Amino acid sequence: MKNHYNIIIAGAGGIAEAAGLLLAEWSASTPTIYIGDRILKKAQQVAQWIMDGSTKPCKVIAFQMDATIMSADMDRIFANGDALLDCLPGSLAPNMALMAKNHKLYYANLTEYVAETNRIIALSKDAETGFVLQTGLAPGYINVLANYMFQNFCKHYNVEQVDSLELKVGALTHHAIAPHYYGFTWSPIGVATEYVKDCVVIRDYKKTTLPALSERARIIINGIHYEEDLTSGGAADLPNALRGLVKRLDYKTLRHPGHYDWVAKQLNNLKPSEDPISGLQHSMQNNIPHIQDDQIVIYAAVESKDATGTLRRQEIAKRILPQQVGKHRLRAIQITTAAPLLQAINWLLETKPKGVVFQSQLDAPAFLHGDFIKRVYGVPDSIDVGILTS
Repeated sequence: MKNHYNIIIAGAGGIAEAAGLLLAEWSASTPTIYIGDRILKKAQQVAQWIMDGSTKPCKVIAFQMDATIMSADMDRIFANGDALLDCLPGSLAPNMALMAKNHKLYYANLTEYVAETNRIIALSKDAETGFVLQTGLAPGYINVLANYMFQNFCKHYNVEQVDSLELKVGALTHHAIAPHYYGFTWSPIGVATEYVKDCVVIRDYKKTTLPALSERARIIINGIHYEEDLTSGGAADLPNALRGLVKRLDYKTLRHPGHYDWVAKQLNNLKPSEDPISGLQHSMQNNIPHIQDDQIVIYAAVESKDATGTLRRQEIAKRILPQQVGKHRLRAIQITTAAPLLQAINWLLETKPKGVVFQSQLDAPAFLHGDFIKRVYGVPDSIDVGILTS
């Protein structure tokens, strides 16, 4: 960020603390950062963690925040703010978006929740500031990357439609043990939700929905076997933007082999009266440990025939590990989620659009070459080849 801004971060979890530290360390002009949480002590601890971890002088102010009621203290802070980074659970996103709209703040969030996103789209139609939604890792970075690849493929091979556009991301541990072959690296409720809610896809050039976990397959990325399956939310707005242009588009989550079999058994063992999301979450939390040492695996591919009839496939694969930022070491899931959030809010503050901006509407080359993104993901200038699928 080139100019000085007052940036409000809603929430005091792992992504919020990463976003605050990256703002302090990587902004050209260090912003004043406000950390708000329902539990004031938690916000104070994160504020101190950021200041202790930054190698640059930074001002981080903690405050108590209620996501449902605007207090006098909140009103004062929001009135002086420039932007709101929403790192709260997705169910609260419409409330935070409304607060941002009422206080004329630029707004970006992380949620993959579809219903909540649709509510924000409706309420922000007459907003005087810009809103970028679903702008973390997946949804978020993976959608901008996939759209960038689609546009490049069409231009390079002189076509207007393609056969397939694949988006795949896995937040994974380095090791996996039976029977679940998994370790939590992020929110259990988020994992359970994406495993249960329907998925928006494109099939035969038309937008449609399919059940989560209904198209399991195997894939080899850089010589390592993974499982992939449909999960909800990760496609963001691409099924809307690219229907009629892509014959088949979907988002799948990568896992270590054996994990999805275990999940299917847990879902089958739930009582008919039991809510599947909460039931699966409870089962996973009782059996699966939380692990700090993580990795992010990203894969995107576009395939179709070129203008001469030759079948072509372009692929990009990335593996991102934890990274040292300032005096702290951030987990891979933290840094890969926070960086797109900050790139989005930086773009909003520089370009000052009004209303919702979808992932497909972002300037993909500028976004993917932005400073926050480059430091974490590198740049997608070259298309990697030779990745085998089975």
